[in-house]
Amino acid sequence: MKRFLKITGYGLCVLIIGLAAGGFWYGSSKQVVRTGVQTITGLRDAVTIQYDERGVPHIRAQNEDDLYRALGYVHAQDRLFQMEIARRLALGELADVLGPKLADTDRLFRTLGLRDFAQTKAAQLDPSDPANRALKAYLDGVNQFQATGPTPMEFDLLGIPKRPFTAQDTLAISGYLAYSFAAAFKTEPVMTQIRDQLGSAYLTIFDPSWKSTGVLTAHHTAHPLSNPLSNPLRHSLGHSLGHSLGQSFAIQSRATDYAAAYRFAEVSDEAVALTGVPAFEGSNAWAISGRKTASGKPLLAGDPHIGFSAPAVWYEAHLKSPGFEIYGHFQALNPFALLGHNSAFGWSLTMFQNDDIDMVAEKINPANPQQAWQQGAWKTMGVRTEVIKVKGAPDIQLSIRSTHNGPIINDAFKDSLGTETAFNQPISLWWTFMQTENPLLQAFYELNRANSRDKARSAAAKIHAPGLNIVWANTQGDIAWWAAAKLPIRPALTDPTFILDASKGEDAKQGFYAFNNNPQEENPSRGYVVSANHQPASALPIPGYYNLPDRARRLNTLLAKDTRWDAAQTQTLQKEVRTDYAHDVLKPLLPLLNTIVTDEASQLRLRELAQWDGAFTVESRAATLFSQLLYEIAYAAMADELGEQAFKSMLRTRTLDAALRNLVMQPDSPWWDIQGTPAKEVRADIIKKAWEATLTHLTRVLGADASQWTWGKAHTLTHNHPLGQQKPLDKIFNTGPFAMDGAREVPNNQSSNIGPAPWLVTSGPSTRRIIDFGEAAAALGINPLGQSGVRFDAHYADQAERYAKGQYVPQHLSESDVATHTASTLTLRPPNR
Repeated sequence: MKRFLKITGYGLCVLIIGLAAGGFWYGSSKQVVRTGVQTITGLRDAVTIQYDERGVPHIRAQNEDDLYRALGYVHAQDRLFQMEIARRLALGELADVLGPKLADTDRLFRTLGLRDFAQTKAAQLDPSDPANRALKAYLDGVNQFQATGPTPMEFDLLGIPKRPFTAQDTLAISGYLAYSFAAAFKTEPVMTQIRDQLGSAYLTIFDPSWKSTGVLTAHHTAHPLSNPLSNPLRHSLGHSLGHSLGQSFAIQSRATDYAAAYRFAEVSDEAVALTGVPAFEGSNAWAISGRKTASGKPLLAGDPHIGFSAPAVWYEAHLKSPGFEIYGHFQALNPFALLGHNSAFGWSLTMFQNDDIDMVAEKINPANPQQAWQQGAWKTMGVRTEVIKVKGAPDIQLSIRSTHNGPIINDAFKDSLGTETAFNQPISLWWTFMQTENPLLQAFYELNRANSRDKARSAAAKIHAPGLNIVWANTQGDIAWWAAAKLPIRPALTDPTFILDASKGEDAKQGFYAFNNNPQEENPSRGYVVSANHQPASALPIPGYYNLPDRARRLNTLLAKDTRWDAAQTQTLQKEVRTDYAHDVLKPLLPLLNTIVTDEASQLRLRELAQWDGAFTVESRAATLFSQLLYEIAYAAMADELGEQAFKSMLRTRTLDAALRNLVMQPDSPWWDIQGTPAKEVRADIIKKAWEATLTHLTRVLGADASQWTWGKAHTLTHNHPLGQQKPLDKIFNTGPFAMDGAREVPNNQSSNIGPAPWLVTSGPSTRRIIDFGEAAAALGINPLGQSGVRFDAHYADQAERYAKGQYVPQHLSESDVATHTASTLTLRPPNR
């Protein structure tokens, strides 16, 4: 028996060793090759690629075609699976490889029509245009790696077939990125429901005023609801409030209509969670003139706020050919840096947050349900059929109607929401991205080469959608900010905060404003420009879903100080973890809570909250208490009126932050009364309920020991890979969790929904960059995860811990620095050379 057990033990050891060796061999066969010589076709000359200590390629070529072909090759080495998932998401082809759970995501993107739009645009590309030549070379490099390099393990696990990448894929992905900016899907249905089912009194907390001077004026501390309709250039929501008092809105929607609209927003969030293709959320950027810096030259800083994922959002690469150089941050299947710098100039981006999408309740012909009203006549709607292939399930036949405004979006989920009849109210989607020329590739090709203020401005003018703020600086001393977007001219008194009524002509557009009417500044006398997704100063009311002004105000206050800025001080500013928001919310609440809270343990928690300085640090317990209390107030005050689905949709919006601050300051708001109870509840009743719910919830999820309710325990970041959604693959592909400083809408915007606890950080600074043009070669940055998307590669997650700790790494630019920090060299050469 002992002999048998001994032999069996030896056998198991051999099996385990064999499996380990096989696994090691398999993993090793998938790794990135960063040394030696590779042959690829299409090159005119050899290309040298020096990889630094973080795996960033520094590519040197003799001409632009070779440069971009090499970029495509090395980008695919590190991120081929990311490229594949991104194109499948945009084209509506995820269910074919990921199964039925992605069917609704495919329904959404097929409804948007990005694949047809991109195919049409790709066919119109001029092959002689330099930007299109660069795209062609880049895609050729991607495809050559796909054909000859190691197949990513994700392809093996999911059974993904390889097919060439095309310009259509690149253009479709740009559409997804534009879509991910849009807040209209999340906001317009719930705002319309509030107005039409609850009444205008419930809208007053949503801050209706348009501020023509912006939110960074000397008077920005005034309460936002003080005389909200006084400005002659007010946001038209003020008109809509009065208008809706006397007339019922034409949309008489059934529950299924709202359910379909809310489902559109839910699917967007699910797509990000299931695929790891990040959504764009917000951002900070500023440029400081030389008279306010220690070096005497402009300083540029930026940290775009984007959904976290594995692989990371950005792929860094340093490109150099005769007459051209850029250290850039690139996205999947795009050959042009969306963020970049060199020794002469650089730029960063934030989201403009202008409203470039209208949801429209169409007027349908009672005598012919296939016709919609358009400019005084009935027009037959277009119909297209999409076939969605689903892994392990039958194909889905999707019939999509469209009007002159765009596709009927509530057709997308008619079947999946369990109704076989047509919706009562067809809602179409008008989108600037689809309605303008929008030469994004050309815009960023030029921005990568914009070595003068005039060239940068000209490039910015070519960005029509999504709306972006370009913050730019150069070594000559110029700083500038341009709000880049095609702004539609809507009919007077039309408010796109709500679903528009086609029967009243609210959907009719009167063209677009010229770019020179957009908000912008060049070399302002204050010595800096700052952009943080806030409502800008403008002579024109620009509807939008702007973020809270508090983050921008905090940055503006600190930048305005008499300081000689350098890289170290800028790091501190990028990692700032407080604004005035918490103080403003707590000011009217603390006196109420002092009368409500009576037991000793709760009073201790309340004292922590009262003494809190508003900083969201990992050690803070007050930050945890405040954040849960904010959620509980929202739930107790609003969920009964909205219903669960609409309340969840409201949690996804930017409007809720401002609404909650305004709500706590209004003791007579109708939101305080709980519907369906015989008594009329007042503010104190809801605050008491919310406080008790806060302590109960935190005890349940964080434990009975309140000393352990620290922000770092409750507020964590995990970089999730698409395959990490399935256990035990999460242990292989995901990275984290990390305790995180920062919070929603502070400068270090490590963001999540308002609640409840625990708060899983979903978006935040996708990189932090600091370029002082006194020494541009000493630029600093950080990747939240790592350069590589290949699991077990040394650079898959080698920056994750440093990012969580707020550290920075150098971005090597000068020839001597690149040589000093070269870890390996790869040469690409043409055949027979």
